[in-house]
Amino acid sequence: MNSFRRIVLYSKPYWKRMAIAAIVSTGVGAMDGAFAWLVEPLLKKIFAEKDLLVFTLLPFGIIILFVIRGICRFTNDYLMRTAGQMAVQGVRNEIYQRNMRLSLGFFQRQTTGGLMSRVLNDVNMMQEGVGTIITGLFRDGLSAVSLLGVIFYRNWQLALICFIVLPVTVYPAQKIGKRIKQIAKGGQETMGNIAGILQETFSGIKVIKAFGLEEREIAKFRDRNHEFYYFQRKSIKYEALSTPVTEFITSFGVAAVIWVGGANVMSGRMSAAEFFSFITAMVMMYSPVKKLTNAYNVMQRSIGASERVFEIIDAEPEIVDAPDARPVSRVQGEVEFRDVSFSYQDEEVLKKVSLSAKKGEVVALVGPSGGGKTTLVSLIPRFYDVKSGAILIDGQDIRGVVLADLLKQIALVDQETILFNDTIANNIRYGRTDAADAEVEAAAKAAFAHDFIMEMPEGYLTNIGDRGVRLSGGQRQRLCIARAILKDAPILILDEATSALDTESEQMVQSALENLMANRTTFVIAHRLSTIFRADKIVAIENGEIKESGSHAELLAKDGLYKRLYDMQFQG
Repeated sequence: MNSFRRIVLYSKPYWKRMAIAAIVSTGVGAMDGAFAWLVEPLLKKIFAEKDLLVFTLLPFGIIILFVIRGICRFTNDYLMRTAGQMAVQGVRNEIYQRNMRLSLGFFQRQTTGGLMSRVLNDVNMMQEGVGTIITGLFRDGLSAVSLLGVIFYRNWQLALICFIVLPVTVYPAQKIGKRIKQIAKGGQETMGNIAGILQETFSGIKVIKAFGLEEREIAKFRDRNHEFYYFQRKSIKYEALSTPVTEFITSFGVAAVIWVGGANVMSGRMSAAEFFSFITAMVMMYSPVKKLTNAYNVMQRSIGASERVFEIIDAEPEIVDAPDARPVSRVQGEVEFRDVSFSYQDEEVLKKVSLSAKKGEVVALVGPSGGGKTTLVSLIPRFYDVKSGAILIDGQDIRGVVLADLLKQIALVDQETILFNDTIANNIRYGRTDAADAEVEAAAKAAFAHDFIMEMPEGYLTNIGDRGVRLSGGQRQRLCIARAILKDAPILILDEATSALDTESEQMVQSALENLMANRTTFVIAHRLSTIFRADKIVAIENGEIKESGSHAELLAKDGLYKRLYDMQFQG
C-alpha cells in the first residue's frame, strides 16, 4: 500500500480537477440510487393506481435520467483519467531525471533495455492503474454506496442477507490480486529483457549481418517473447478467474434474497413493488462491486510495476557533493594522483598509483589492455570515487569541489564516438551549449571538420542520425574533437582519440590536437605509440600499477614494459 499511496501523491497537484470529478461522480452514483428507488413508487402509480400521466411521462423521464447520467459519467471519466495521465507524466519525468543524475557505476550495473522498459512499459502500466483506480474508487464506489442505501431502506433484513456475502469476496480477491502483482513484476522484468534484445540487435545489426547470426538472434528474441507470454497467460488466467469467483459467492446472497423475499411477498409482509425495487437495487449494486474488484486487480498490477519504477526513483547517486564542497572557477590544471587505489566491487583495478602532471604537460598512458588506464582517467571527472588515496587539482582534493564546477574544468574525447540524433552544430555545441555559430564553426575548423561539414546537404544544420550513423568513423571522431575544442577546458582527456581515423585524417587531427593541448594539462591514452612520442611524460601501466615513467627516449633506454610494447609495434 506504500507504493499505492506514493502513486496517489503524484495526483495531489491536480486535486481541483479531481474534486470536480468527484462531485460529478456523485451524480452517477445518485442516478443509480434514484433509478432503483423510483422503481417501487412508479410501479404502484402505473399498475396499482392506473396513472396514465406517469405512464406517458415515464419514457421521457428515463431518457432524461440517462442523459444526465451520461454527462456526469463522461465528465467524471475525462477529468479523472486526465488527472491520472498528468500524475504519471510527472512520474515519467522524475524517473528520467533521477536516471540522469545517478552515477556512472549505476548504469554499468543495469542493462539499457531494462532501464528503457521501466521508463516506458512500467510507467505505462502505472498510468493504466492510476486512471482505473481513481475512477473506480469515486464513481463505482459511490454507486455501490447509494444502491446499498436503497436496499437497506427498502428492507434491512434482506439487505443484511445480501450484504453478508460481500465481505466473503474480499479474501479470494486479495489472494488473486496479490498473485497478479507478483506475475506483473515478473512480466515487466521479462519485457525489460525484450527491450534489451531490441536495443542490442538494432544498434549491432551490422555485426549480426556480417557474421550471419540473424537466426540466432531471432531464436533468442522468440524465447524471451514466449517467456513474456507465459507471464501474460498467468495474468489473464487470474484476472479471468476473479469475476466468476466473485459472481459464484454473490450468487448465494442473490438466491437467499429471492427465497426469503419471495416468501415475504407471498405471505403479504412485503409488496411485489417493494420487492422488485429491492431486487433492482441489489442487481445494480453487484455491477459496481464487480468493477471495484477488477479495479483492485488493475491496482495490484500497477503496484507491481510501480515498485520497479520506485526502485530507480529511490536510488541515490554514489557520487555527490560533500556538505562543505567549495565552488571553483577556472583552474590552472595541475593534477596529482596520491596513492590512489580503486576497485570495481571486489576486483582491484588500481593499486597505490602516484602520478603528477604540471600545468600544460602532456601525460601519455600506455600499457596492455585491461591494465587500468581508462579507469585512471575516469577518476579525474569523478565518474567514480577513489577507494583510498586522493586526486588533487591545483592542490585541492576533487572530492571537496562542487562536482558541476569540476566537470567544467575537463574536456573528454573518448574512444567511443558518442553523437546524438541532432544537427552537426548542436552536437558540437554539446561542448558549450551557449556557443555562438561562429564559435562552433571555429571549433570545427580547428578539428579539420569544417570542409566535410560544408559538403553535407544542409551544412551545420544537417541531421546526422542515431549515433552519427550517416558519418564515417573519422568524421564522427573529428566532431567529438571539435566538441572538446569548443569547451576550452584547462584539463583534457584523450582516450584513444585518434583510433578511428585514417592516416590522412589522423595527421590533420594530430595537428589540431597539438594546438588544443597547448597550455592545457592533457592525459592521453594511446595504443598507437607513434602518436605519443613527444609527450612530456609517458607512464607505462600494467595490472593497475605504474611500472615506469619518463620520456620516450628514457623509457627505451630502460628496456622495460614500454620498450617491449615499442618492439611489438615497430619490429622490422
